[in-house]
Amino acid sequence: MSVIIVCPLHAAPALVKSRKASHAISLLSPDSPWPEFPTLAPGRHLKLSLHDIAVALPGMNAPAMNDAQKLIRFIEDWDKSAPMLIHCWAGISRSTASAYTAMCMTRNDTEDELAWELRYASPSATPNPLLIAHVDNLLGRNGRMVEAIKAIGRGEEAYEGMPFEIRI
Repeated sequence: MSVIIVCPLHAAPALVKSRKASHAISLLSPDSPWPEFPTLAPGRHLKLSLHDIAVALPGMNAPAMNDAQKLIRFIEDWDKSAPMLIHCWAGISRSTASAYTAMCMTRNDTEDELAWELRYASPSATPNPLLIAHVDNLLGRNGRMVEAIKAIGRGEEAYEGMPFEIRI
């Protein structure tokens, strides 16, 4: 059994190293610098350049179907022999949507059970609804992921989330 570690950007490099992560997913705005993870093998760092917005807006990079496809492929290629780290700027929205995606892809629990597990692991988690909607569509979940995330509601107000982990 492996784990997914979710955190804000500033904590990511140290956690990749200390937790011996084999894979990392960075979800950052186009103008944000990418963190360096020298301990990761080539091809083990997915970089998704998108804004944390829930609807498409002019001049902004909303989470797109293509981003969701890349995310799913990357998670499918993870062999789970070592932890995967997922981060965004604050560790609250884009990263928790990605962690929820991995949970839904790798666990047999219902979408509702997994959403509540995410809420208990991170009181501030507020998964990006647009990214969730794209993943839900691609995984053929018929709206169950979207509804489960709506059911847990917006997380506690926070400038940034605390690092947490989910067992896979």
